[in-house]
Amino acid sequence: MTETSIPHAEQSLDEEETAPLAVDDDAETDEPEADDDTEAPASGGTKKAAGEGDLFRQSEIAADYVEGLLDILDYDGDIDELVASGRPVVEVVGSGLQNLVGQRGATLEALQELTRLAVFRQTGTPSRLLLDVGGYRASRRKELAAVAKNAVEKVKEYGEPVRLEPMSAFERKCVHDVVNAMSGVESESEGVEPSRRIVVRPAD
Repeated sequence: MTETSIPHAEQSLDEEETAPLAVDDDAETDEPEADDDTEAPASGGTKKAAGEGDLFRQSEIAADYVEGLLDILDYDGDIDELVASGRPVVEVVGSGLQNLVGQRGATLEALQELTRLAVFRQTGTPSRLLLDVGGYRASRRKELAAVAKNAVEKVKEYGEPVRLEPMSAFERKCVHDVVNAMSGVESESEGVEPSRRIVVRPAD
């Protein structure tokens, strides 16, 4: 079995994720075909279907919460709120925001969970809110797409499974999406947090 390391683009793209408070990060599961894997928030409650209006309301609540955090932390950034791919999204755009991302997105993940919890407290509904800062997630997706394609090439060349380094739920979801779009290979997650990782292997 081959061990493949994840390339690190910048210092801000280095380590791990935080335990979820509201729902598991990017809905990654052991069965990557599934789009969603939610869990009840720490304060309880059940998942409800949300229309686009409800989702935009979640993004507004989240944007207000993030704006308050930026004020407290004395960071400047423009905040965009929207609904994309059936989920609320808040994007913070600006310079000098690397500390809000942290090592390989660890601080960003923590901020996202806090923001999801703030939304839950106001709506009573678990949120799949996606928070991005400084375009981190888009650049990380590109890196992970390259990692996934490299693993697929090795699997096809040698016919042996390839184990990737431990990743956050967001990172695993990105890799699963790329692998699932390619023929002759499949991927699954193994292990437990914080050492949960993806194995890419020949498809049955």
